[in-house]
Amino acid sequence: MCRRRHVGSPPYDPAVSRSSRLKLYGALGAASGLSAHLLGWPPGTVMALVVAVPLLTAAAPRFVLGAISGATASSAPEDEMTGTQFEDHIAHIARSCGVPVIMTPLTGDWGVDLILGRRPNRVAVQCKRQSRPVGTSAVQEVVAGAPMQDCVRTMVVTNNEFTPAARKLAERHGCELVGRQELPRLRSTIRRLTEDADVSARPRAPHPPRRRVPPGTPSAPGGSAPNPPRSPT
Repeated sequence: MCRRRHVGSPPYDPAVSRSSRLKLYGALGAASGLSAHLLGWPPGTVMALVVAVPLLTAAAPRFVLGAISGATASSAPEDEMTGTQFEDHIAHIARSCGVPVIMTPLTGDWGVDLILGRRPNRVAVQCKRQSRPVGTSAVQEVVAGAPMQDCVRTMVVTNNEFTPAARKLAERHGCELVGRQELPRLRSTIRRLTEDADVSARPRAPHPPRRRVPPGTPSAPGGSAPNPPRSPT
């Protein structure tokens, strides 16, 4: 919604604003020089302060803005998302891999936010969008909740990192951890987990029954036993 300007207020003029800033910088330089002169500083130092203080004052806002813009540019897009948006983002990535995705209810999810893949080898996923490293509780929740959601594999995805204790616990339980550094490779991780699950779910072809050969019988070429000799008639 557009903000209305108050009646009678003068329009913004960049030239007037620039002139006001120059006057302020000059006043700060003069005040600094006067203070140094009263303190008995050498004339050279006084003149240096008169010149340096306005320049530093003018450059400080640009430096602060540059630092802020640099920090903002280095942040990942996931850092600007809410928890629900982060879950939707991870679900979208999984669907782009051709993997079925089930988004659990907000309540009673047993610590599982997403379910990837098909039975009987589904993957339980917990999504953690937060500003601090993820601890052991996330690993404990998804490992404990996976059987309740009929899942046999677990994964925790975050926009941050994991504590050493969380990594140790995940290694013990075989839980896949996807942190800030692994997020760009999330698609390949999902494919690997779901493809491994599909392969393990395929029934193996039965082996043909092996023919027993009496002991002491030499095997013929090709692996088959020779026919016994015919008795004379």
